[in-house]
Amino acid sequence: MNDQRPVPSTEEPTSRHASRPTSGPVAPDHGSAARLLGDRARLTPSRPILAQRHGDTWTTITAGEVLARVRGIAKGFVAAGLEPGAHVAILSRTRLEWTLVDFAVWTAGLVSVPVYETSSPDQVHWILSDSEAVAIVVEQEEHARRVASIAPDLPHLGQHWTIDGGGLDDLTRLGEDVTDDELDARTATVHGHDDATIIYTSGSTGRPKGCVLRHDNFTATVENASVAMPEVVADGASTLLFIPMAHVFARFIAAMSVSAGVLVGHEPDTKDLMKAVSSFRPSFLLAVPRVFEKIYNASEQKADLGGKGKIFRAAADTAVAHSEALAAGRVPLVLGLKFRLFDKLVYAKLRNALGGRTEYAVSGSAPLSPRLSHFFRSIGVLILEGYGLTETTAPATVNRAADLRIGSVGPALPGVEIRIADDQEILIRGVDVFDRYWRNDEATEQAFTDDGWFRTGDLGRLDGDGVLTVTGRAKELIVTASGKNVAPAPLEDGIREHPLIGQVVVVGEGKPFVAALVTLDREMLPGWCESRGITPALSAHEAAYDERVLTAVQEAIDAANGRVSRAESVRSFTILDTELTEGSGHLTPKLTIKRSVILRDFAADIDHIYSGSKVQTTATPVVEGRRRDRGERQ
Repeated sequence: MNDQRPVPSTEEPTSRHASRPTSGPVAPDHGSAARLLGDRARLTPSRPILAQRHGDTWTTITAGEVLARVRGIAKGFVAAGLEPGAHVAILSRTRLEWTLVDFAVWTAGLVSVPVYETSSPDQVHWILSDSEAVAIVVEQEEHARRVASIAPDLPHLGQHWTIDGGGLDDLTRLGEDVTDDELDARTATVHGHDDATIIYTSGSTGRPKGCVLRHDNFTATVENASVAMPEVVADGASTLLFIPMAHVFARFIAAMSVSAGVLVGHEPDTKDLMKAVSSFRPSFLLAVPRVFEKIYNASEQKADLGGKGKIFRAAADTAVAHSEALAAGRVPLVLGLKFRLFDKLVYAKLRNALGGRTEYAVSGSAPLSPRLSHFFRSIGVLILEGYGLTETTAPATVNRAADLRIGSVGPALPGVEIRIADDQEILIRGVDVFDRYWRNDEATEQAFTDDGWFRTGDLGRLDGDGVLTVTGRAKELIVTASGKNVAPAPLEDGIREHPLIGQVVVVGEGKPFVAALVTLDREMLPGWCESRGITPALSAHEAAYDERVLTAVQEAIDAANGRVSRAESVRSFTILDTELTEGSGHLTPKLTIKRSVILRDFAADIDHIYSGSKVQTTATPVVEGRRRDRGERQ
């Protein structure tokens, strides 16, 4: 790892792009974020830093080879006539070439515009139009056809290259006549306060906004996060990227790993995730909470199918109790003996399923259940929860391995300040905070306080030693008819721990009690049925009306209700005979729910819960048989 220090914070930026006053700590000018790769290649040119899977084997390329390929692509952009500061879109799944193109864009003095490969033509049209992208790199021919279908409405969009069609090789050949001096001159014109990328928010409400991040947002945040997490990026570290690289979280980890010399594998197909993890054997993982829930639930189901479900659950309870005891400072003798027994019988197998080397995981984008965090810590995987947004270049805070505070998101990174407003909103300023929203001065102005603090829209509290706990999202806070404030996320997280449950949306704004919309996990359903002797297995439609399923969901809700007051507890629920997916428009690409869209689309289901004079206590098909209700248990 580089001999790095926290980036100092005294200078005021003089960006020609800035549209708002900036106060607070900022980084000195380190130029283009492309230097993160250049520095690594000069320090350890022979160290493998990128890897891609081919069947059961992995192909790696060294830092020196990565730099050469990046410069070749960058020269192609120059030869193609792309002027400094031009916007180049990238539409691809998570793969090695994504990082190559990203660094090539920066090296050529251009600005990258990531697009989720799952985006609809309408979404792609909006991003390419609003960003004024003049060129695009896509992964597959299907992506190229999607772009071609909207290209007539985008007169500024000129050239495109397809990765699978040899487009990057074409770019490299095109740039053969561009000299190293010409390319270096392009890179040297880039300042830290210049635009590096425009990342469009996932759009959980309204049209996505283009969030403009500067080069110094990346360089300062990467260097300071490396200082805060030295164990994670130590020599010999490796990670497997599988979340979309169009998301700032993956982009940040990729940049940090390149800078620190961490070997990064890429897996575009999450269906092969566990196989990829097992063969790649990463030392740390980057994931959203839903991934950890899936790993736990799949392990429990496998134990059930093998007739060892009771043993697994006893081991899980012991693991959680052991971690809680560690946090309290003393592990009782009997608990320690049980823990060592289960370590041989259960935990070791889970560690092997994760490749046998995984010691850390970095979790973000949504809250992680404390129970799962305790469980994974006891099996040997420290999940370091952090907090941040696209507007903060991913992490603003992160838990430290040496002082893990489960349930919190840790203290601020070096160069970052956190403040809690009078209304409990989390405010942030520092080297990680974005410049502005693209072509949206009104939204930019609304995003900042008069003295330059970024308004996150999230609620939280700071402990005396500066550790942040996120308590909810201001716009998602539910106020019941009785005036009780309810944060839905903790309830949703607790209910979703059950292996049969896919998604949960807690409702109750202005209503007499709190209720929930529930979907079933269709991947887990067959195994759940098999382990309980239900043959043939229930279809998803049948399961939505089955009393045994309703009872299981009620048990999950009862368990989650035990963690909150009665006024906050879920007293009725509805199983939706459908899935909430990104394709249906109900989940963001990072698998978080689009609450406002769900409340709109399932308004009839919500109205039905509250329509009767009595809460239903039996399972009854309603609304064209789409689901059943389960009433309050007294």
